[in-house]
Amino acid sequence: MTPTAGQALAQSGLVPIDAHVLLAHVVGRDRAWLAAHRDEALTRAQADDFFALAKRRRAGEPVAYLTGMREFYGLALAATPAVLIPRPETETLVELALAWLPEDRAARVLDLGTGSGAIALALARARRMAHVVATDVSADALAVARGNAHRLGLRNVEFVASDWYATVDGAFDAIVSNPPYVAPGDPHLMEGDLRYEPRAALVADDEGLAALRAIVAGAAAHLAPAGALAVEHGYAQSEAVQAMLRDAGFVDVTVRRDLAGIPRVAGGRLR
Repeated sequence: MTPTAGQALAQSGLVPIDAHVLLAHVVGRDRAWLAAHRDEALTRAQADDFFALAKRRRAGEPVAYLTGMREFYGLALAATPAVLIPRPETETLVELALAWLPEDRAARVLDLGTGSGAIALALARARRMAHVVATDVSADALAVARGNAHRLGLRNVEFVASDWYATVDGAFDAIVSNPPYVAPGDPHLMEGDLRYEPRAALVADDEGLAALRAIVAGAAAHLAPAGALAVEHGYAQSEAVQAMLRDAGFVDVTVRRDLAGIPRVAGGRLR
């Protein structure tokens, strides 16, 4: 006799949110359906698949990799171990960029280190007249991002293989990036989902500031007059990144806090 949905959730050994997401994934329904059908028996295949995923989750594998999906800024994005898992904190970067980008005319946007394409695709959907160029040095990451763009029907995004600015041409109205900013040896790298995410998307030399320095230093050569740059950074890096921006000639430097109140994004405009 197979368990009901409610029994399977109770027996999973997971926190409720993880258990519900995984079971909804297995049965091909949403969590609202699960709440209304807790007494419905699972098939043997569904029960086996769910308990197998629950075991992997208890061992630490990220839910996003187990389901292959993660929501970001209202978009359902494919997520694989080739890319960083999109996080709500990064929506702060999208919101700052959208405040700069016009709705009623064309604009060119560069997203450096696009990963799953989360930032580029959120901007492309919200600003249909914009042309977004999304780069990544990882061919596997670009494949995930292209797949997300195709599935979402977003055609105003171009994907380019590039190590930061190496193969980027033209001037942009805005540059955005969520680069690696964790210092090598940071103990957080051995905790939670970070253990499974691509290290190259997380870790940067110079106490986590190397990639940020490269992006800020190269921005002026790729921005249109009065163009803007916005970057995500670590919780203790805000002052250092603001100083980088000012030293590179940016004005109106601003800081945005994430939902936890932590300074998460810094940006500014060229003089």
